[in-house]
Amino acid sequence: MTQSATSFADLLAAARYSAVHLELRDSYAVPDEAEAVERFRLTGESDLDPESEYWRDWTALLHEATERGVVVRRARIVSEPVTLYTRYLHAMTAVNIAAGEDVRWLPRRDACDLALPGADFWLFDDRVVRFNHFTGDGDWADPRTSDTEDPAVAKLCATAFEAVWERAVPHEQYTV
Repeated sequence: MTQSATSFADLLAAARYSAVHLELRDSYAVPDEAEAVERFRLTGESDLDPESEYWRDWTALLHEATERGVVVRRARIVSEPVTLYTRYLHAMTAVNIAAGEDVRWLPRRDACDLALPGADFWLFDDRVVRFNHFTGDGDWADPRTSDTEDPAVAKLCATAFEAVWERAVPHEQYTV
């Protein structure tokens, strides 16, 4: 596994049929979300404008991928009761869905018997895995990401994702 020189946008642009994302943490503390999370904590309000500065690049990437026929799915494993950060994510997920993602939620207690990788990941076309690494506090760790095209690692991630997906609750049915 090596630190990636390939951007996420390039990996998604190269995807032919699928991009799946598994999120395993209950909280993230990445700097580009700090202000939005604090606003949500204070007001309960989220940025739901897909054209806002916060969302614009992401929604453009998703629209481009889904218009090419790439199926984009995201599964989140969450502890219950959920954290403030999970409530924040849940409130904003409507934008992800409107942009073309399918999102599901799995309570952590329902994932106990699943074999899962030790880090969040994106898997492109069941072939390329991008692991996202975070500190204990939830900030990006160095290296921030690592990519691999190891078939055994891709199979592990694909199997884990599908097991989670099968059990997870569609966003529209999951309440926080």
